Amino acid sequence: MDTTVVGLIGILVLVILLFMGLHVGMTMLIVGFVGYAYVVNPVGALGVLKTILYTTGSNYTLTVIPLFVLMGQFAYYSGLSKKLYDASYKWLGHLPGGLAVATIGACAFFSAICGSSTATAATFGTVSFPEMKKYRYEPGLATGAIVAGGTLGILIPPSVGFILYGVITEQSIGRLFAAGFIPGFILALSYMTAVVLQVKRRPEIGPSSQRFSWRERFVALVDVLPVLLLFVFVIGGIFGGMFTANEGAAVGAFGTFLYLCWCKQLTLNNLMKSLQDTMRTTAMIFLVIIGAYVFGYFLAVTKIPMNLAAFISGLAVNRYIVLIIIMVMYAFLGCLMDSLAMVLLTVPIFYPVITGLGFDPIWFGVLMVMVMEMGMITPPVGMNIYVIKGVVGDEVSMGTIFRGVVPHVFAITVALAIMIAFPKLSLWLPSLLY
Repeated sequence: MDTTVVGLIGILVLVILLFMGLHVGMTMLIVGFVGYAYVVNPVGALGVLKTILYTTGSNYTLTVIPLFVLMGQFAYYSGLSKKLYDASYKWLGHLPGGLAVATIGACAFFSAICGSSTATAATFGTVSFPEMKKYRYEPGLATGAIVAGGTLGILIPPSVGFILYGVITEQSIGRLFAAGFIPGFILALSYMTAVVLQVKRRPEIGPSSQRFSWRERFVALVDVLPVLLLFVFVIGGIFGGMFTANEGAAVGAFGTFLYLCWCKQLTLNNLMKSLQDTMRTTAMIFLVIIGAYVFGYFLAVTKIPMNLAAFISGLAVNRYIVLIIIMVMYAFLGCLMDSLAMVLLTVPIFYPVITGLGFDPIWFGVLMVMVMEMGMITPPVGMNIYVIKGVVGDEVSMGTIFRGVVPHVFAITVALAIMIAFPKLSLWLPSLLY
């Protein structure tokens, strides 16, 4: 059987198994291993598996993942999320739909410490939803804002999505972090605008709240100022060359540990939960990485990535048409599969196409992460939607959450179009710093 046909069959089997609900990492690992054994031989497949397990587990660059995850866990158990929400509410609460706008603002700040989309969504689901419920916010507006705000966790640095993309493509993680700042701000602003426009049209769905004095606003910043300064020090240190991304992650984790102590939240229970949650998240990510690498080896021997790259590069159309087609494919895939798995699975296929067309790989990384965010809020596999459903329980139906997310899907589409039309918005800061 032709190897290209074998590769297409493997992709089809992978999609079917994912639809059946099998674990993403294990599915890619099994299909990739069996496919490689069929195309090459079982001994070669065992050699690939052994090599990938060792090289992934011993990859120094990937230590940045558990360190940034631990940083986010310490910040969460210190009670930072509640303080960020309070500060954001006092600065933004007077706007139409102020509580929802404040939730998005707080998510943006928490993302700068956490780096995880689902963790950000879950955190503010427990913090802000009860407040919006108390003020009689329409459930779709409330949950939609939390679901969308959570996606900022993989765009605003530190970002696990950028880290994985940088490792696969051998691009500078520091440059990718720098490239994510302005798009992250634009996307957060787009989400806030979506909320304001909804409430302007139907004021009853998001009752207005009180306006706080400037003194109250600045006082609210005092509790979160140490962590914000830590973030500036960590990211600024990475940009300024004081330390690498790994060292910066270690500094950040230690700094948030000190903040946990300063807030008098360092208990044995909080410490153990932080470590357990970090190990669980890290193990999940590493399993997905290993599975994606094994499946990538299988695709490589079938020559599908090379054939696809040659085919697309040979099309007699404008290169931006090719880029838009790839983005549409990513948006479709994001509706069907886990976002991290999507990146690890497809980057080896499309990255040669993008570089062959002369596009900047850092800019493409930003676009990829934004499409990943879209996948987090679109059915049927929009992970953040299910996270929020788990938080709110039977109080809000799944259909209501889906309806609440729709305006934010349009918002992220507009933000993505802006990033495609104006690449300098992503590339200006990396070029300035590096």
